[in-house]
Parts: sequence; C-alpha cells; structure tokens
Amino acid sequence: MPEFPKTATAQNHQTYSIKFGDKNIKISSITILIAIIVLAIVLRVFSAIYQGNTVTDLPGVYDQISYDGLARRLIDGYGFSFAEGHWPATRAGEPTAHWSYLYTIYLAVVYKIFGTSPLIARIIQALIAGIFQSWLTYRIAKRIFGTLVGLLAAFINAVYIYFFYYAGSLITETFYITCILWIFDASFRIIDKKRISTEPDWKVNYLQWLELGLAISLTVLLRQLFLLFLPFLFIWIWWNEPHHLENTRWKGRLHWPALRGLAISTGILALMILPFAIRNYQAFDTFVLLNTNAGFAFFWGNHPIHGTSFMPLLPGGAQQYYDLIPKELLPLNEAKLDKALLSLGIQFVLDDPVRFILLSISRIKEYIKFWPSSDSGLISNISRVGSFGITLPFILYGLWLEATRVWKSQTSTERWSVVLLLCFALVYTSIHLISWTLIRYRLPVDAILLIFAALGISYLADKFHSKLIKAK
Repeated sequence: MPEFPKTATAQNHQTYSIKFGDKNIKISSITILIAIIVLAIVLRVFSAIYQGNTVTDLPGVYDQISYDGLARRLIDGYGFSFAEGHWPATRAGEPTAHWSYLYTIYLAVVYKIFGTSPLIARIIQALIAGIFQSWLTYRIAKRIFGTLVGLLAAFINAVYIYFFYYAGSLITETFYITCILWIFDASFRIIDKKRISTEPDWKVNYLQWLELGLAISLTVLLRQLFLLFLPFLFIWIWWNEPHHLENTRWKGRLHWPALRGLAISTGILALMILPFAIRNYQAFDTFVLLNTNAGFAFFWGNHPIHGTSFMPLLPGGAQQYYDLIPKELLPLNEAKLDKALLSLGIQFVLDDPVRFILLSISRIKEYIKFWPSSDSGLISNISRVGSFGITLPFILYGLWLEATRVWKSQTSTERWSVVLLLCFALVYTSIHLISWTLIRYRLPVDAILLIFAALGISYLADKFHSKLIKAK
C-alpha cells in the first residue's frame, strides 16, 4: 500500500515510496502529476467524443446551441447575430451581446480552420482543460499546503465528473474555470517573497503584471461577472505585495510599485475590452461595457413570480421568461432592454426587501444541491452525487482543519493565500444567491474548494497510515 507522508503541511515532498510486497518503488511527484494530467485528458476527450459532432440540448448545456449558432453566423459574415429570434429576447438578424465574444470567436476560428466540426472544438477544449486545470490546481494547492495536497487536488480536479463533462461541451465554463485558476496562480507568484529569477527585478515584475492582466482579461471576456470580484483581488494584491509588506503597510504610503503593477494589469484589461465596447456602442447606440446579460438575469431571478422560493427553471420554459418582460419594453434593442430590466429588478428589491432576502436564502438549496432529484435526468443525478456529493464532506473537513490546525503552522503568505481563495468563494457565491442560481454557476467555486477537500483527504490518509503502523 502507499506510504503517505507523516504531515500534510506545506512541505515539498518530491518522492514517494509505494510498497508492493517486498518491493519498495519510489516515484517522483512530477511523474505522478504527469499521470494525473494524462488521466484528466483521457476523461475529457472521452466526454468530448461522447457528446459528438452534433450540438444538441444535453442536460445543463443548452447554451452550446447558442454558441454554435453564433459561431456559424460569424464565419458566414453576419456578425454576432442569429438567423431567427433567439433567447433571451434577441430578434432575428439583429446584433446581440448577450453571449461571450471570446468563446464565440474561439468556436468561429476552429470552424473556419477545420470546417464546422463541433467535435474538433470539443477535443481542443478538452486537451487544454486536461492539461492546465490539473496543473494550475496542483501549483495553487502545493504553494499553500505542500506537494501531497497539490497532487491530491490535481487528481480530484481530474476525475471530478462536472469538470470533465463540461469540458466536452461548447460553453464557457471550462475555459472560464481554467482562467480563474490562472489568475490565482499569477497573483500568488506576484506576492511570493521567495521568488527567485536570473532576470532583473523590473523585468520579472512587469512580466508578472502583464501575465496577470492577460489572465484577468481572458476571464472577463468569457464571463463579465468576474469584474465584480476584481476590487477584492486588487486590494488583496496591493496589501500583500512584498515591498508593501516589508516597507509601507503601517507607514501610510500608497505603495506605488503595487499600484503601478495593478495599473498595468488594468490597462491590459481595458485594451482587450475596448474593441467590444466600441462595437456595442455602434450596434446599440448606447454604452455597454461588454455583455448584455446582467439585467436579464437580475430581473428574472428576482421577479415576484418566484415569491420567496426560487425556481431555477420556470415551468413554462423559455417562453414564460419572455412573457414576463413588460410588453412596452419589447421594442427596445437588446442593450437598452437589458438596462431597463436591471432597473426593474432593482425596483423589485426596493419594493419588498424582505421577500428579496427570503428569496436569496431559498437559492442556497439549489446552489449546494448534491442529492439526486426526480426532476433531473440520469446524467445530471450521477454528476451531482458523484461530484459534489462525494467531495462535500471532505471539503468541510478540510475547511475545519484549516481553521483549527493548519492555520497555526502556516506562514503569513500561505494564510493570506487561503484568505483570497475563501474570499472568492464567498463573494462569488453571494453574487449568485442574490441573482440567479444554477448548479453549473457554482463550478468555479468547486474548483477552489476541492483544494480543501484534498487537504482533508491527506489528513485522513495520514491518520489511517499511522493506525496501520501501530497495528503492526
């Protein structure tokens, strides 16, 4: 049986011993990580092949029909539009900004190069996710909790059913989660006082800020929702950047090196959003920073039709959502309609704040749902129970360990890294609890919390191994 290390704290374990009978086989952490990445790729490519070369309404991935249709229209020269009336209230042939520009462009590029083959787009996505999600998860977990936890976290990420199922679907989730992990990895490297490089300090610093800016930009272009977390991320980086920690935290200075770095990252973000903001103004004759979906989501998510109990999908389907839109607003173009609906959604809250609070609380049940449901199909139930249902106890145990045992032994940098991860989980969860909640909207938080599941499993494995040794 495997010999687990005697500790699960942030130590750099490089080799592991596995006993098979009288033989003692040593294997390096890099070898294990490569094997995990290969496993992740195999599962995701299998998912891609299973979902095939057609785009259908599979459970939880209806949006892929929209992205496929947009990409085909784009390569045919019609721009970002649909040939027929489309969700949420986009008229045929009229411009839309409801969907991620970046993901639509990804599909369009693949279709242009390889022909309109959804399977190729699925496989490319599966390969990228299989490599980078596991690798980035390992880097983040290792930096905070050590090599063993890093490997366990990468393994859980690799076999998490939701992750490899969505990796084969033509929707933003997979790239979005990968880019969020990239942001955390880049942020941790920026504040790491132990970083060593043969390059000049100014070159290392500027390259890191440019990398962070690129990671943030891609994330926001996939889902503009991440913009709401950016203030928390930037404050955290400003507070923890090494020179600030050493020289200026308590001296009342602005800490210009960190501010300059954040300005660089913000500049990259602004440059990458600008072309789409210009396009939106030309298309809708009103300013839209990126996408036109916040108003729709907040209006429908807080509509009085829910009462105080949120319904993730209304019984009447897409038509019922459309019918909820006031008739006098329907002549508006998509962008102006989105703004009008956001105002109405805010008014719903102001008119009855108690109902809003109760409705938000009711979303918790849907957000954390890990049990099977008669309303869901077989694939959905298996994914739900086999992913979050299995890992939730370990996540809770890992969080408890962090709060009661691990925190005391961590360095300041490791503690602040944990704070950022938990801040993201809290902020991101709160955003969905006050707007619109679906299980797949929780997946970015899952990617972070699985690191704590790995921490819990490593401690349990250590206890189990210790008892075996005592028994002998």
